[in-house]
Amino acid sequence: MTKTLMYGNTAIGEAAIRAGCQCYFGYPITPQNELTEYMATHLSRRKGCAFVQAESEIAAINMVYGASLAGVRVMTSSSSPGISLKQEGISYLAACELPAVIVNMSRGGPGLGSISAAQSDYFQSTRGGGHGDYRTIVLAPSSVQELADLTHRAFDLADKYMIPVILLGDGMLGQMMEPIEFKHEAPRKLPIRERAVRGAKGRPSRIIKTFTSKPTEMEEINWSLFRRYQLIKKNETTFETYMVEDAELIIVAFGASARIAKGAIRNARAEGLKVGMLMPVTLWPFPYEKIKELGRDTKQFLVFEMNMGQMLEDVQLALEGKREISFYGRPGGVIPTPSEVLRVISRLYHQKGLKKAK
Repeated sequence: MTKTLMYGNTAIGEAAIRAGCQCYFGYPITPQNELTEYMATHLSRRKGCAFVQAESEIAAINMVYGASLAGVRVMTSSSSPGISLKQEGISYLAACELPAVIVNMSRGGPGLGSISAAQSDYFQSTRGGGHGDYRTIVLAPSSVQELADLTHRAFDLADKYMIPVILLGDGMLGQMMEPIEFKHEAPRKLPIRERAVRGAKGRPSRIIKTFTSKPTEMEEINWSLFRRYQLIKKNETTFETYMVEDAELIIVAFGASARIAKGAIRNARAEGLKVGMLMPVTLWPFPYEKIKELGRDTKQFLVFEMNMGQMLEDVQLALEGKREISFYGRPGGVIPTPSEVLRVISRLYHQKGLKKAK
């Protein structure tokens, strides 16, 4: 299979088109503008597809809502503060059980922040982000190849569970160029959505709405969504492990941080330090059970992320206070290096008196 050298943002665009994305609605914001540009150039040339640069992020997410109602595969993208503006629309998509893919190439915050890479949108993504009892599936790639692969998966999961799916990247991954291979060729056979609103000729009108004046009806809608979320937890929790079999210290990291940590772990192993890593691929659902399982054999954990300790809370929940958890983070857009993380590992090894490899 031929490999292509692409930036992360453009790889998402090409993967989305190959996954059958028919509509893209967005609004410019750094560091994801290359994705919008790619869709403007390539999606708009395809028959039956639509690209619109909306007048705002709020307009873009409501266009996504309309296109999903019509039964097509649809995507939008933005970066941190732009995603905040989309939150009401994402809540509406969840309430109406409408699939969509939302890409967040996050940056340092809060506020307008900086355009440098950060992972400070973890809470926003994994806790719903908007109002009401709802969840979104959240996928966290760590390479350009994974950006492409998880874009395909995002569209498939959105259709399978009729749910918005967030692809959570960052400015570093979006601007990085790597050789990748696309594992699917367009066009793909797409699922037929029975609930799509395509005109009512020959059948009763179909109304899809989020409001009800009946509390019992609203309660049942919420319970129905909850049951679906439980099914997603059971079937779709995904993670990767790296050198955990004999690890005295396990790093938990996601996305770009996991990529950095892997380099630090290789260097630590060369020095006889028995370090491994668990990388959540789905941030929601989060791999609580796997971390708990690893905690049966390993007493020391290090959470590493480019924020002030957001995923840290999920790791603490998983280990239930039964294991020691250290944290190292760089907030605001400073990208750590593998040698920096190695120094943290070495310091912990010394402080905790962990065993070196013989």
